[in-house]
Amino acid sequence: MHYKKAEIYNENTLENLADYYQGILTAIGEDVTREGLEKTPSRVAKANMFLTQGYKMNAVDIINSAKFKESYSEMVIVKDIELYSMCEHHMLPFFGKAHIAYIPNGYITGLSKLARVVDCFARRLQVQERMTHQILDAVHEALNPLGVAVVIEAKHLCMMMRGVQKQNSSTTTSAFKGEFEKEKTRSEFLRLIAADLH
Repeated sequence: MHYKKAEIYNENTLENLADYYQGILTAIGEDVTREGLEKTPSRVAKANMFLTQGYKMNAVDIINSAKFKESYSEMVIVKDIELYSMCEHHMLPFFGKAHIAYIPNGYITGLSKLARVVDCFARRLQVQERMTHQILDAVHEALNPLGVAVVIEAKHLCMMMRGVQKQNSSTTTSAFKGEFEKEKTRSEFLRLIAADLH
């Protein structure tokens, strides 16, 4: 199966978004006709369409586009997958890294596809807790492995720039399915990624 990348930009949507952002800039007291802001509404519209392109992506299709029969049945881990997302409560960025592991059950997938799955869900308005489970469920649905584990560590600008303004805070979430629900397997995974957790 060939995976088709999402069409990011749509001219009508871009134009509508740019109009909204122009209204926002005016509402906060800016002069949208000054040189530095003339093109800002369209730039922000394009940026937000890029940052939310995950709505047009299907994580299971991504994995299935590079799904191969393989007898390997030991743990596969892809660590330090960079992620950049926006919280759905304040539309401010949060960023960090994801670690994904699975134990194959007759099938493996291309390693880059796991990173694409992270992007699929990160490039939406999100909460970290839900995204952790979405990644886990997509890998489980596509590969039906013996087990899946996902750990995400991220910093949230909604906590760092506003509200409690705690610049050194970070949030870690985890989800486990199948063999990773067993203490021994889960501990091995956490030990193998421990050097990357802060």
